[in-house]
Amino acid sequence: MHADSKAPSVRFFDGFSLPIRKTRVCIAMKHDELSRREFVRTATAGAGAIASLAGGAGLALADAADKPAALGGTPAHQGAWASWPQWDQAWEPQILEVLRSGVWSPAGNDEGPVGDFEKAYAQALGANDCVATSSGTAALLTALAAVGVEAGDEVIVSPYTFIATYNAVLAHHALPVFADTDPATLTMDPASIESRITDRTRAIIPVHIYGMPCDMDAINTIAQKHNLAVVEDACQAWLAEYKGKKCGTLGDLGCFSFQNSKHIPSGEGGAVTGVKQPLLDRARSYHDCGRAFGAYEGRGNFSRGLNYRMTHYQGAMLHQQIAKLISDTKRRQENGDRLTAGLREIPGIEPVRLPENSRAVWHLYAFRYNPEAFSGMPRIKFMRALNREGVPCSSGYAQQYFDGLLDEALNSRGFQRLFSAERVKSYRDSLHELKGNKQVCETTVAVFQTLLLGTERDVDDIVEAVRRIQAHSASLA
Repeated sequence: MHADSKAPSVRFFDGFSLPIRKTRVCIAMKHDELSRREFVRTATAGAGAIASLAGGAGLALADAADKPAALGGTPAHQGAWASWPQWDQAWEPQILEVLRSGVWSPAGNDEGPVGDFEKAYAQALGANDCVATSSGTAALLTALAAVGVEAGDEVIVSPYTFIATYNAVLAHHALPVFADTDPATLTMDPASIESRITDRTRAIIPVHIYGMPCDMDAINTIAQKHNLAVVEDACQAWLAEYKGKKCGTLGDLGCFSFQNSKHIPSGEGGAVTGVKQPLLDRARSYHDCGRAFGAYEGRGNFSRGLNYRMTHYQGAMLHQQIAKLISDTKRRQENGDRLTAGLREIPGIEPVRLPENSRAVWHLYAFRYNPEAFSGMPRIKFMRALNREGVPCSSGYAQQYFDGLLDEALNSRGFQRLFSAERVKSYRDSLHELKGNKQVCETTVAVFQTLLLGTERDVDDIVEAVRRIQAHSASLA
């Protein structure tokens, strides 16, 4: 094969790309930075190729062990990181059995592989029940319907999240009103919630972003004071813990995603969990075309609902991965603790602060970057240098509320009927008050969870890469 358009390539931040063979690597760019979704999709494919290219033939020097790769040194990490998702051939017989049975849908009952997964996942979380859905977005839509969010309502939402959180609220013809982000935690700042509450507010959606629990005691106290529902967006927080309880059991309902990048994947998939059975019954009814179920039996055959059911072969995939999820989570947490301890010693790097007595599960491991401690080096240059050390990284989420999605909704005929011009103006103005979230979007750097599935030496390589860049930042800036 010639070095042509068919060859896989490594794309660096300045748009320059090099063809490579036998290693699929591509770091995708958006606005000159890595978006979380593009980063997750590509980062696991072969960071070793970046490491081998970064050093450059003939550039090794006597002090290469300390010099950053961007200055001609040897990359801190050499070789590939774990790929994702990971498959075990031992799972195949059960899935083939499902496919050959011809019974692929759980419509109208809770038996079979989906039901088995629901019971096992609820048990793993300490939840009363689990309602498996077709996606994490479907889980959010279902949960919001179950707690009674309707057209013209308002929902307090974390702005630092995947766009599905916003979209689920908009799909119910409700307004996602953003509380600010606490820069120290990257999660919803409870102190910013009450100023956003109006007579239309129906619910709060705290997001356990990157698998980091929110300050749920403070959030639940505010919700109870104002008679608001709490729907946890735990789509990145499988088995994360807050004060002895699992995320997804801390509010009225919790929502999970099993999309391809997630720690327990089935391509697409999701779940609604919780401890309040009547709400879970309503969720089960809604996700199954509104079929009467549990507390809703005896109210007619159907109520309002949609088809958000999971398939049985997805259920079979997920059920068999629960043990792996538990063991992988333990490794990520141990390596995450080691990484935090190492990065905390480097000037200009601020690991995330977690709530007291909580455990993150690190879908992405994030930290905040202070350029002042790096000789004024912009974040984008720091990320370029870190990638050259063989450590793929992302800038995380941006200020998505300025990307046009909300304008499209607010300018629509339906939303103009539901919300006054005065309310829309005050809402638009409030987006500029999100100073904490702006700071988070401009300073966060994150690495994907597969980097925490390696050895202690691999984790130390990450710390060493950041240390080198900091020590030589004057030459790199």
